[in-house]
Amino acid sequence: MSLDVLVLLVYALGMLLLGWIGMRRSNNQEDFLVAGRNLGAARYMSTMAATVLGGASTIGSVRLGYVYGLSGFWLCATIGVGIIILNLFLAGPLIRLRIFTVTQVLERRYNPLTRRFSGVIMFAYALMIGVVSTLGISTIMQVFLSLSLPTAVLCSGGIVIAYSTIGGMWALTLTDVVQFIIKTIGLLFILLPVALHRVGGWDALAAKLPPAAFSFTTIGGETILTYTLIYTFGILIGQDIWQRVFTARSPAIARWAGATAGVYCILYGMAAALIGMCAKALLPALANVNNAFAAIIRFALPDGLRSLIITAAVAAMMSTASAGLLAASSTLSEDLLPLVRRGRESGMTLTRWCTLGTGILMLLVALRVSDVLTALTLAYDLLVGGMLVPLMGAIFWRRATPAAAVTSMLLGCATALAFMVKDGIDANSPIYYSLAVSLVSFVATALLSRAKDSRP
Repeated sequence: MSLDVLVLLVYALGMLLLGWIGMRRSNNQEDFLVAGRNLGAARYMSTMAATVLGGASTIGSVRLGYVYGLSGFWLCATIGVGIIILNLFLAGPLIRLRIFTVTQVLERRYNPLTRRFSGVIMFAYALMIGVVSTLGISTIMQVFLSLSLPTAVLCSGGIVIAYSTIGGMWALTLTDVVQFIIKTIGLLFILLPVALHRVGGWDALAAKLPPAAFSFTTIGGETILTYTLIYTFGILIGQDIWQRVFTARSPAIARWAGATAGVYCILYGMAAALIGMCAKALLPALANVNNAFAAIIRFALPDGLRSLIITAAVAAMMSTASAGLLAASSTLSEDLLPLVRRGRESGMTLTRWCTLGTGILMLLVALRVSDVLTALTLAYDLLVGGMLVPLMGAIFWRRATPAAAVTSMLLGCATALAFMVKDGIDANSPIYYSLAVSLVSFVATALLSRAKDSRP
């Protein structure tokens, strides 16, 4: 246990050092929010992949692999598909806009009101992404360092807040590169081969698990569809992801390095599912399947390697936590604060204060939330149900109107919340009905607005 503590302590100090280096590179608002729009292919690919593969992707995919087998890879696969589509088809136009937030697209296409309203939705979404990942890190620290949950939340969240606040996007980029390397080595090149070896190889794994574990559809078509609607489309419109797109030096870098990151996500999901399958073969009677990831680490690895895998898991979650935090603070400083500051632009100092304040709020919420996957589902249901249709309409439909955008956002979010209360947050109905209501209201309001405007 002392070795685990030492490795995590060294890792935490390393993240803070990279935050200080990021601070030295941040000379203005553009540096702080989008790394000067100057990332090359390697850094861009690393930061894009590290951002989307957090606690839910890692621990969640191992759990799904334990329960459903290979089809547990669909969680990461739908995220990867979203990354590929975003970078191949949308990144170029977005980079040329030279903006900071998703909601600025809505203002340019519609009016300032749509930007403010969508800013509230985006802030809530990004904040919950940070909360989910902070809770994930805290869970790891609880299990392996014997900390209480409040202490683990404050320690893990405090580190993320510190390097994000002092270094901004440059700090996040540098830490993401290190975190990408650590989790790639830890999960793909250490934990997966060792777990397979402990099982006895592929043939032994096939003998110990039922044939359904090796099917890509065991998880069910409805679940695959739900993952696609929530995660593939959520990736297309999330502030934390768009903010990474804005960091690319050129559309070509975003296109090909981003697509590579998407393919990596799919392979990562496959590896995590296989790790879960090995856990099922080695530990078939786990009392709580949510502990499959921690259980296989404890069972399969000696102290030295175990410390590295723990660090890899923490690295995956820190990338996503810091991305959510900076996305929320960017939305606050760029979209919401101008409401009370009468349109004055936010400087880097104010944005740093917004990051610190948002980080404190993130910690307070994390101390009150207990279910990680529920919090993640809540964030994506509100984001996709409320913003997907008006944002895609802003980009692709010339007949879209401001009234249609506001109506769609209001009714989409209201429908998602209503069905969460009725059927539960983890149900499929909130995303299905919210998207349907958002689409119908958007199209109907746009056509009615156009018809009214065309009357003599």
